[in-house]
Amino acid sequence: MLLLLICDKVNYFPQEMEEFVQSSGENGIVVFTLGSMISNITEEKVNVIASTLAQIPQKVLWRYDGKKPDTLGPNTRLYKWIPQNDLLGHPKTKAFITHGGTNGIYEAIYHGIPMVGLPLFADQPDNIERVKAKGAAVRVDLQTMSSRDLLKALKEVINNPSYKEKAVWLSTIHHDQPVKPLDRAVFWIEFVMRHKGAKHLRPAAHDLTWFQYHSLDVIGFLLACVATVAFVITKCFLFCYRTFAKTGKKQKRE
Repeated sequence: MLLLLICDKVNYFPQEMEEFVQSSGENGIVVFTLGSMISNITEEKVNVIASTLAQIPQKVLWRYDGKKPDTLGPNTRLYKWIPQNDLLGHPKTKAFITHGGTNGIYEAIYHGIPMVGLPLFADQPDNIERVKAKGAAVRVDLQTMSSRDLLKALKEVINNPSYKEKAVWLSTIHHDQPVKPLDRAVFWIEFVMRHKGAKHLRPAAHDLTWFQYHSLDVIGFLLACVATVAFVITKCFLFCYRTFAKTGKKQKRE
């Protein structure tokens, strides 16, 4: 719900950035960010990416805090920080190149922007695969990709209208709610205030002791049951063994 509130709020960004965006004309812009993991990319790979971006007609806003690539094209500008949500909500945005972080994925879906995924680790590959399965993204392997691979993916996402249609479809589903997120948030804040903290909504786990919370009493009881059963079975086997042993000895003597 908080993410929906953040997505819903699109602000104006710096004049210099707005002028650069507007200068893209009908071609529009591409938003590119790999989050805080950009340090994992080699200088060689950065130059491959920069040379690829230089080949597309769109203007590119790239969040990058490293050394300026030698192959950087005139259509690409580097920024240490970009207003990601605001740019994704801009009508000129054609595509989003992302590492597949959860926030970025939801912001792109909210605004109906198709994606090119360059996942790095953790949940990112799964996030991109899910959007790809819905037809709103193309995945590219960052470690093995060539300039041709990235260029093909970008052209596919930008020029094939089906990706935009699928992204808009996901956005429509995302927006289709009975109550606006802001109204829902206000209601629950006021609800808690009206009921003085709404203690009746507190999880019962808060009233448990630490050993109950971790189910140590249940585990102890089950272990005791298992030990008791094992003890009884062992005693029965020993009793039967001794009985048969005595019977066998008597028969031999007779």
